[in-house]
Amino acid sequence: MTELYDFDTAIDRRGTWCIQWDGVADRFGVDGLLPFTISDMDFATAPEVLAALRDRLDHGVFGYTTWQQDDFRSAVAHWYATRYGTEIDTGQLVYGPSVLNQLSQLLQMWTGEGDGVVVHTPTYDGFRKAITGLGRELRGVPVGDEEALVRELARPDAKVLVLCSPHNPTGRVWTADELTRMAELAERYGVAVVSDEIHADFVHEGYVHVPWTRVAGAGGGRWALISSGSKAFNFPALTGSYGLIGDPADRAEFLRRMETAEGLASPAVLSLTAHIAAYREGGPWLDAVRAYVAGNLGHVAERLSAGLPELGWEPPQAGYLAWIDLRAAGVVDDAELQRVLVERERVAIMGGAVYGAPGFVRLNVGCPRAKVERGVEALIRAVKAVRAARSSPSGV
Repeated sequence: MTELYDFDTAIDRRGTWCIQWDGVADRFGVDGLLPFTISDMDFATAPEVLAALRDRLDHGVFGYTTWQQDDFRSAVAHWYATRYGTEIDTGQLVYGPSVLNQLSQLLQMWTGEGDGVVVHTPTYDGFRKAITGLGRELRGVPVGDEEALVRELARPDAKVLVLCSPHNPTGRVWTADELTRMAELAERYGVAVVSDEIHADFVHEGYVHVPWTRVAGAGGGRWALISSGSKAFNFPALTGSYGLIGDPADRAEFLRRMETAEGLASPAVLSLTAHIAAYREGGPWLDAVRAYVAGNLGHVAERLSAGLPELGWEPPQAGYLAWIDLRAAGVVDDAELQRVLVERERVAIMGGAVYGAPGFVRLNVGCPRAKVERGVEALIRAVKAVRAARSSPSGV
Protein backbone atom coordinates (compact mmCIF):
# COMPACT_ATOMS: atom_id res chain seq x y z
CA MET A 1 0.00 0.00 0.00
CA THR A 2 2.73 2.50 0.95
CA GLU A 3 4.33 2.11 -2.48
CA LEU A 4 1.36 3.99 -3.98
CA TYR A 5 2.37 7.13 -2.09
CA ASP A 6 5.67 8.92 -1.58
CA PHE A 7 6.31 9.56 2.10
CA ASP A 8 10.10 9.55 1.79
CA THR A 9 10.56 12.77 -0.18
CA ALA A 10 10.87 15.72 2.18
CA ILE A 11 8.60 18.72 1.66
CA ASP A 12 10.21 22.02 2.65
CA ARG A 13 7.88 23.62 5.20
CA ARG A 14 10.12 26.55 6.04
CA GLY A 15 8.66 29.93 5.25
CA THR A 16 5.06 28.65 5.30
CA TRP A 17 4.21 30.12 8.75
CA CYS A 18 4.53 26.60 10.12
CA ILE A 19 4.66 26.41 13.92
CA GLN A 20 6.80 23.27 13.96
CA TRP A 21 9.48 24.63 11.61
CA ASP A 22 9.15 28.42 11.55
CA GLY A 23 8.11 28.79 15.18
CA VAL A 24 10.73 26.56 16.77
CA ALA A 25 12.55 29.52 18.35
CA ASP A 26 9.40 30.56 20.21
CA ARG A 27 9.58 27.41 22.34
CA PHE A 28 13.27 26.46 22.26
CA GLY A 29 14.87 29.89 22.05
CA VAL A 30 16.97 29.01 19.01
CA ASP A 31 16.09 29.13 15.33
CA GLY A 32 17.11 26.60 12.68
CA LEU A 33 16.66 23.45 14.76
CA LEU A 34 15.44 20.22 13.19
CA PRO A 35 12.00 19.88 14.81
CA PHE A 36 10.19 16.81 16.14
CA THR A 37 7.69 18.78 18.16
CA ILE A 38 4.11 19.89 17.60
CA SER A 39 1.62 17.20 16.67
CA ASP A 40 1.31 17.59 12.94
CA MET A 41 3.01 15.63 10.14
CA ASP A 42 5.47 16.66 7.45
CA PHE A 43 3.41 14.82 4.79
CA ALA A 44 1.06 16.40 2.29
CA THR A 45 -2.53 15.39 2.90
CA ALA A 46 -4.30 12.72 0.87
CA PRO A 47 -4.49 13.30 -2.91
CA GLU A 48 -8.27 12.95 -2.74
CA VAL A 49 -8.44 15.79 -0.22
CA LEU A 50 -6.18 17.99 -2.35
CA ALA A 51 -8.32 17.33 -5.42
CA ALA A 52 -11.51 18.24 -3.58
CA LEU A 53 -9.94 21.45 -2.26
CA ARG A 54 -8.78 22.44 -5.75
CA ASP A 55 -12.26 21.88 -7.13
CA ARG A 56 -13.76 24.03 -4.39
CA LEU A 57 -11.18 26.77 -4.98
CA ASP A 58 -11.98 26.74 -8.68
CA HIS A 59 -15.60 27.54 -7.85
CA GLY A 60 -14.30 30.88 -6.61
CA VAL A 61 -17.10 31.89 -4.24
CA PHE A 62 -16.55 31.51 -0.50
CA GLY A 63 -19.64 32.86 1.16
CA TYR A 64 -21.20 31.98 4.48
CA THR A 65 -21.53 28.24 4.86
CA THR A 66 -23.50 25.68 6.85
CA TRP A 67 -22.22 22.40 8.22
CA GLN A 68 -25.77 21.22 8.85
CA GLN A 69 -26.15 19.49 5.50
CA ASP A 70 -26.23 15.86 4.46
CA ASP A 71 -22.90 15.76 2.59
CA PHE A 72 -21.00 16.44 5.80
CA ARG A 73 -23.21 14.50 8.19
CA SER A 74 -23.34 11.42 6.01
CA ALA A 75 -19.55 11.49 5.48
CA VAL A 76 -18.96 11.40 9.24
CA ALA A 77 -21.51 8.59 9.62
CA HIS A 78 -19.87 6.68 6.77
CA TRP A 79 -16.46 6.97 8.43
CA TYR A 80 -17.64 5.66 11.78
CA ALA A 81 -19.56 2.82 10.16
CA THR A 82 -16.69 1.68 7.92
CA ARG A 83 -13.70 2.36 10.22
CA TYR A 84 -15.18 1.54 13.63
CA GLY A 85 -18.25 -0.55 12.92
CA THR A 86 -20.25 2.06 14.81
CA GLU A 87 -23.56 3.61 13.82
CA ILE A 88 -23.79 7.19 15.02
CA ASP A 89 -26.86 9.36 15.39
CA THR A 90 -26.13 12.28 13.05
CA GLY A 91 -28.75 14.28 14.91
CA GLN A 92 -26.22 14.43 17.78
CA LEU A 93 -23.58 16.15 15.64
CA VAL A 94 -22.23 19.59 16.46
CA TYR A 95 -19.42 21.59 14.88
CA GLY A 96 -16.62 23.82 16.18
CA PRO A 97 -13.36 25.39 15.03
CA SER A 98 -11.20 22.94 17.02
CA VAL A 99 -11.46 20.17 19.58
CA LEU A 100 -9.95 22.45 22.23
CA ASN A 101 -12.56 25.10 21.48
CA GLN A 102 -15.26 22.48 21.91
CA LEU A 103 -13.66 21.36 25.17
CA SER A 104 -13.64 24.94 26.42
CA GLN A 105 -17.33 25.39 25.62
CA LEU A 106 -18.28 22.13 27.31
CA LEU A 107 -16.27 22.96 30.41
CA GLN A 108 -18.04 26.30 30.66
CA MET A 109 -21.39 24.53 30.30
CA TRP A 110 -20.74 21.75 32.79
CA THR A 111 -18.44 23.29 35.42
CA GLY A 112 -18.01 26.41 37.49
CA GLU A 113 -14.90 28.20 38.62
CA GLY A 114 -12.93 26.07 41.07
CA ASP A 115 -14.63 22.81 40.10
CA GLY A 116 -12.50 19.70 39.61
CA VAL A 117 -11.74 18.36 36.13
CA VAL A 118 -10.16 14.90 36.07
CA VAL A 119 -7.55 13.95 33.47
CA HIS A 120 -5.10 11.12 33.01
CA THR A 121 -1.43 11.83 33.53
CA PRO A 122 0.86 12.52 31.79
CA THR A 123 -1.45 15.16 30.34
CA TYR A 124 -1.61 16.80 26.92
CA ASP A 125 -0.62 20.40 27.55
CA GLY A 126 -3.63 21.73 25.60
CA PHE A 127 -5.91 20.17 28.22
CA ARG A 128 -3.92 21.72 31.01
CA LYS A 129 -4.13 25.19 29.46
CA ALA A 130 -7.86 24.92 28.72
CA ILE A 131 -8.77 23.67 32.19
CA THR A 132 -6.60 25.96 34.30
CA GLY A 133 -7.19 28.91 31.97
CA LEU A 134 -10.89 28.73 32.82
CA GLY A 135 -10.15 28.69 36.54
CA ARG A 136 -11.00 25.02 36.97
CA GLU A 137 -8.85 22.68 39.05
CA LEU A 138 -6.98 20.05 37.06
CA ARG A 139 -6.84 16.73 38.92
CA GLY A 140 -4.55 14.15 37.45
CA VAL A 141 -4.71 10.38 37.81
CA PRO A 142 -1.98 8.14 36.37
CA VAL A 143 -2.92 6.19 33.26
CA GLY A 144 -4.16 2.77 34.36
CA ASP A 145 -4.60 3.65 38.05
CA GLU A 146 -8.28 2.88 38.62
CA GLU A 147 -8.07 3.39 42.37
CA ALA A 148 -6.90 6.97 41.84
CA LEU A 149 -9.58 7.49 39.18
CA VAL A 150 -12.33 6.36 41.54
CA ARG A 151 -10.97 8.56 44.31
CA GLU A 152 -10.95 11.69 42.13
CA LEU A 153 -14.33 11.08 40.48
CA ALA A 154 -15.91 10.52 43.90
CA ARG A 155 -14.96 13.97 45.15
CA PRO A 156 -18.13 16.10 45.44
CA ASP A 157 -16.80 18.93 43.29
CA ALA A 158 -15.50 16.68 40.48
CA LYS A 159 -17.65 17.66 37.51
CA VAL A 160 -15.97 16.41 34.31
CA LEU A 161 -13.67 13.61 33.21
CA VAL A 162 -11.67 14.71 30.17
CA LEU A 163 -10.62 11.54 28.39
CA CYS A 164 -8.01 11.42 25.65
CA SER A 165 -8.83 8.34 23.59
CA PRO A 166 -6.33 7.17 22.40
CA HIS A 167 -4.20 8.82 25.03
CA ASN A 168 -1.78 11.63 24.21
CA PRO A 169 1.16 11.57 24.87
CA THR A 170 1.48 7.85 25.77
CA GLY A 171 -0.34 6.41 22.73
CA ARG A 172 -2.40 4.13 24.99
CA VAL A 173 -5.53 2.64 23.38
CA TRP A 174 -8.27 2.15 25.96
CA THR A 175 -10.00 -1.23 25.85
CA ALA A 176 -13.77 -1.62 25.68
CA ASP A 177 -13.75 -2.92 29.27
CA GLU A 178 -11.77 0.09 30.50
CA LEU A 179 -14.08 2.53 28.76
CA THR A 180 -17.18 0.76 30.03
CA ARG A 181 -15.81 0.96 33.55
CA MET A 182 -15.15 4.71 33.14
CA ALA A 183 -18.72 5.21 31.90
CA GLU A 184 -20.08 3.34 34.91
CA LEU A 185 -17.97 5.41 37.32
CA ALA A 186 -18.98 8.66 35.64
CA GLU A 187 -22.65 7.77 35.94
CA ARG A 188 -22.26 6.65 39.57
CA TYR A 189 -20.65 9.93 40.64
CA GLY A 190 -22.59 12.25 38.34
CA VAL A 191 -19.51 13.29 36.37
CA ALA A 192 -19.78 14.38 32.72
CA VAL A 193 -17.36 12.90 30.19
CA VAL A 194 -15.65 14.66 27.29
CA SER A 195 -13.82 12.13 25.12
CA ASP A 196 -11.26 13.70 22.77
CA GLU A 197 -10.80 11.12 20.01
CA ILE A 198 -8.75 13.10 17.51
CA HIS A 199 -5.98 10.44 17.53
CA ALA A 200 -8.40 7.55 16.93
CA ASP A 201 -7.66 7.14 13.22
CA PHE A 202 -4.00 6.37 13.99
CA VAL A 203 -4.52 3.20 16.05
CA HIS A 204 -1.94 0.64 15.02
CA GLU A 205 -2.36 -2.99 14.01
CA GLY A 206 -3.41 -5.26 16.83
CA TYR A 207 -5.42 -2.59 18.66
CA VAL A 208 -9.00 -1.39 18.26
CA HIS A 209 -10.43 2.03 19.00
CA VAL A 210 -13.84 2.04 20.67
CA PRO A 211 -15.75 5.33 20.23
CA TRP A 212 -17.27 6.70 23.42
CA THR A 213 -20.73 6.46 21.88
CA ARG A 214 -20.46 2.68 22.18
CA VAL A 215 -20.20 2.80 25.98
CA ALA A 216 -22.13 5.99 26.71
CA GLY A 217 -25.49 4.76 25.50
CA ALA A 218 -26.08 2.30 28.32
CA GLY A 219 -24.66 4.57 31.01
CA GLY A 220 -26.57 7.71 30.08
CA GLY A 221 -25.52 10.93 31.74
CA ARG A 222 -23.77 13.91 30.23
CA TRP A 223 -21.17 13.11 27.61
CA ALA A 224 -19.56 14.43 24.45
CA LEU A 225 -17.25 12.90 21.88
CA ILE A 226 -15.08 15.53 20.15
CA SER A 227 -12.87 14.85 17.15
CA SER A 228 -11.61 16.00 13.76
CA GLY A 229 -10.17 14.54 10.59
CA SER A 230 -7.39 17.09 10.77
CA LYS A 231 -5.00 14.96 12.83
CA ALA A 232 -5.07 11.83 10.69
CA PHE A 233 -5.23 13.66 7.36
CA ASN A 234 -2.90 16.49 8.40
CA PHE A 235 -4.96 19.59 7.71
CA PRO A 236 -5.21 21.35 11.11
CA ALA A 237 -4.53 24.73 9.50
CA LEU A 238 -7.90 24.50 7.74
CA THR A 239 -9.49 24.49 11.25
CA GLY A 240 -12.65 22.55 11.90
CA SER A 241 -13.83 19.81 14.23
CA TYR A 242 -17.05 18.05 15.08
CA GLY A 243 -18.62 16.49 18.13
CA LEU A 244 -21.42 14.24 19.27
CA ILE A 245 -23.35 15.37 22.36
CA GLY A 246 -25.77 12.91 23.90
CA ASP A 247 -28.22 15.11 25.77
CA PRO A 248 -30.55 17.16 23.50
CA ALA A 249 -30.65 20.13 25.88
CA ASP A 250 -26.87 20.19 26.19
CA ARG A 251 -26.56 19.94 22.42
CA ALA A 252 -28.92 22.86 21.92
CA GLU A 253 -26.99 24.92 24.46
CA PHE A 254 -23.69 24.12 22.77
CA LEU A 255 -25.04 25.21 19.39
CA ARG A 256 -26.49 28.36 20.89
CA ARG A 257 -23.12 29.27 22.35
CA MET A 258 -21.31 28.65 19.09
CA GLU A 259 -23.78 30.57 16.96
CA THR A 260 -24.45 33.53 19.25
CA ALA A 261 -21.99 33.98 22.10
CA GLU A 262 -19.02 32.84 19.99
CA GLY A 263 -20.25 34.18 16.65
CA LEU A 264 -19.21 30.99 14.84
CA ALA A 265 -22.34 30.10 12.93
CA SER A 266 -20.47 29.77 9.62
CA PRO A 267 -17.70 27.15 9.48
CA ALA A 268 -14.65 27.19 7.21
CA VAL A 269 -15.86 25.79 3.90
CA LEU A 270 -12.47 24.30 3.02
CA SER A 271 -12.52 22.33 6.28
CA LEU A 272 -15.91 20.86 5.41
CA THR A 273 -14.63 20.05 1.92
CA ALA A 274 -11.53 18.34 3.34
CA HIS A 275 -13.49 16.33 5.89
CA ILE A 276 -15.98 15.06 3.33
CA ALA A 277 -13.26 14.01 0.88
CA ALA A 278 -11.15 12.41 3.61
CA TYR A 279 -14.01 10.44 5.11
CA ARG A 280 -15.44 9.36 1.78
CA GLU A 281 -12.28 8.67 -0.23
CA GLY A 282 -9.19 8.97 1.95
CA GLY A 283 -9.13 5.56 3.63
CA PRO A 284 -6.41 3.99 1.41
CA TRP A 285 -4.07 6.96 1.94
CA LEU A 286 -4.61 6.83 5.70
CA ASP A 287 -3.86 3.12 5.80
CA ALA A 288 -0.65 3.76 3.86
CA VAL A 289 0.57 6.64 6.01
CA ARG A 290 -0.22 4.72 9.19
CA ALA A 291 1.83 1.77 7.91
CA TYR A 292 4.70 4.11 7.06
CA VAL A 293 4.59 5.68 10.52
CA ALA A 294 4.52 2.21 12.09
CA GLY A 295 7.75 1.56 10.20
CA ASN A 296 9.19 4.78 11.61
CA LEU A 297 8.25 3.71 15.12
CA GLY A 298 9.80 0.31 14.48
CA HIS A 299 13.03 2.04 13.44
CA VAL A 300 13.03 4.08 16.66
CA ALA A 301 12.55 0.88 18.67
CA GLU A 302 15.40 -0.83 16.82
CA ARG A 303 17.84 2.03 17.30
CA LEU A 304 16.94 2.55 20.97
CA SER A 305 17.33 -1.18 21.57
CA ALA A 306 20.84 -0.98 20.14
CA GLY A 307 21.88 2.38 21.56
CA LEU A 308 20.03 2.50 24.89
CA PRO A 309 18.92 -1.09 25.55
CA GLU A 310 18.22 -0.34 29.22
CA LEU A 311 15.10 1.59 28.15
CA GLY A 312 13.29 -1.51 26.85
CA TRP A 313 11.24 0.84 24.68
CA GLU A 314 8.30 -0.40 22.61
CA PRO A 315 6.23 1.53 20.03
CA PRO A 316 2.94 3.10 21.17
CA GLN A 317 -0.40 1.50 20.45
CA ALA A 318 -1.56 4.56 18.51
CA GLY A 319 -0.27 7.74 16.95
CA TYR A 320 2.93 9.08 15.45
CA LEU A 321 4.32 10.38 18.74
CA ALA A 322 7.02 8.25 20.37
CA TRP A 323 6.69 8.69 24.14
CA ILE A 324 10.05 7.60 25.53
CA ASP A 325 10.90 7.07 29.21
CA LEU A 326 14.59 7.94 29.61
CA ARG A 327 14.80 7.54 33.37
CA ALA A 328 16.40 4.10 33.13
CA ALA A 329 19.23 5.79 31.23
CA GLY A 330 19.72 8.24 34.07
CA VAL A 331 17.85 11.21 32.61
CA VAL A 332 15.88 12.98 35.32
CA ASP A 333 16.56 16.61 34.43
CA ASP A 334 14.76 17.80 31.31
CA ALA A 335 16.71 21.05 31.24
CA GLU A 336 20.07 19.29 31.08
CA LEU A 337 18.98 17.02 28.24
CA GLN A 338 17.31 19.85 26.35
CA ARG A 339 20.48 21.92 26.51
CA VAL A 340 22.46 19.16 24.81
CA LEU A 341 19.74 18.48 22.23
CA VAL A 342 19.48 22.15 21.29
CA GLU A 343 23.06 23.38 21.59
CA ARG A 344 25.00 20.32 20.47
CA GLU A 345 22.61 18.22 18.39
CA ARG A 346 20.57 21.10 16.94
CA VAL A 347 17.26 19.27 17.24
CA ALA A 348 14.00 20.23 18.93
CA ILE A 349 12.25 17.41 20.80
CA MET A 350 9.46 17.98 23.31
CA GLY A 351 10.53 17.35 26.89
CA GLY A 352 8.33 15.33 29.20
CA ALA A 353 7.98 18.17 31.70
CA VAL A 354 5.57 19.83 29.25
CA TYR A 355 3.16 16.97 30.02
CA GLY A 356 4.01 16.76 33.71
CA ALA A 357 6.53 13.92 33.29
CA PRO A 358 10.21 14.94 33.60
CA GLY A 359 12.61 12.30 32.32
CA PHE A 360 10.51 11.57 29.23
CA VAL A 361 10.53 12.96 25.70
CA ARG A 362 7.86 13.02 22.99
CA LEU A 363 9.42 12.48 19.56
CA ASN A 364 7.21 13.21 16.54
CA VAL A 365 7.89 10.62 13.80
CA GLY A 366 5.18 11.79 11.38
CA CYS A 367 7.86 12.57 8.81
CA PRO A 368 10.17 10.97 6.23
CA ARG A 369 12.33 8.11 7.49
CA ALA A 370 15.56 10.03 6.93
CA LYS A 371 14.44 12.73 9.36
CA VAL A 372 13.44 10.11 11.95
CA GLU A 373 16.91 8.57 11.67
CA ARG A 374 18.53 11.93 12.39
CA GLY A 375 16.25 12.56 15.36
CA VAL A 376 16.68 9.24 17.12
CA GLU A 377 20.46 9.23 16.64
CA ALA A 378 20.64 12.76 18.06
CA LEU A 379 18.56 11.67 21.05
CA ILE A 380 20.79 8.66 21.74
CA ARG A 381 23.95 10.79 21.57
CA ALA A 382 22.42 13.45 23.83
CA VAL A 383 21.35 10.92 26.47
CA LYS A 384 24.81 9.38 26.47
CA ALA A 385 26.40 12.82 26.74
CA VAL A 386 24.24 13.73 29.73
CA ARG A 387 25.07 10.44 31.41
CA ALA A 388 28.78 10.84 30.74
CA ALA A 389 28.74 14.39 32.11
CA ARG A 390 27.52 13.12 35.46
CA SER A 391 30.67 11.11 35.90
CA SER A 392 32.92 13.91 34.66
CA PRO A 393 33.87 16.88 36.85
CA SER A 394 33.94 19.16 33.78
CA GLY A 395 30.24 18.60 32.99
CA VAL A 396 28.60 18.34 29.57
